[in-house]
Amino acid sequence: MTGFTPQELQAARDRVVPDVAAGGLSVLFCGINPGLMSAATGHHFARPGNRFWPVLHLSGFTPRVLKPSEQQQLLAYGLGITNVVARASARADEVGDEEFREGGRLLTERVERLRPRWLAVVGITAYRTAFGERKAVIGPQERTIGETRIWALPNPSGLNAHWTARTMAEEFARLREAAGVPDRRS
Repeated sequence: MTGFTPQELQAARDRVVPDVAAGGLSVLFCGINPGLMSAATGHHFARPGNRFWPVLHLSGFTPRVLKPSEQQQLLAYGLGITNVVARASARADEVGDEEFREGGRLLTERVERLRPRWLAVVGITAYRTAFGERKAVIGPQERTIGETRIWALPNPSGLNAHWTARTMAEEFARLREAAGVPDRRS
C-alpha cells in the first residue's frame, strides 16, 4: 500500500513537513498536523485515502488531481500548505489542546509574515482549539489575522465520514469563489 514498513512510518513520528508557502498567496491551506505518511514522504496530505488532493481539483482550485509529490506546483496557482502543529503523529488526537493553542500562536505569526488573502484551516476542531473559537462552524470566520480572512473547512481525512468528497468540494469551491480564484478545471 505505502511502500513503507511500519517501522519506517514510526521513525517518521515527530518529523516536520516543510511548508509549501510564499508571500501574498490567495489561499494558504492549513492542515491539523502531518500524519506519519506525510512525514515519511515529506509531502502534505500523502496518506492514501486522504481526500485533500481530489477535493482541491473537484472544487476548481487545480486543473487536475495533483499527487502529493507535486505539492510545489500549488505555488503557481497562488496556493500553499502549512499546519497548525508542525510535528507528525499517527493520529491528530495525539496532539493536546495546549500544543494546538501554541500552534495557533505560531500560525498567526506565520500568516502575519506571509499575508495570504485567506487562511483555510482544514479541520473545524483544530481551528476551534487553536484559536479559542469554541462555537466556530464550517465557513468564513469573523476573526482575521491582519488583513487575512479565515475559512474553516472540513477535514479531508478519510476518517471524516460526515463529509463526502462532493460536499467537501462544494465547501472548498465556496472558498475559491470568495478568494477570487478562477475555476481551473478544464
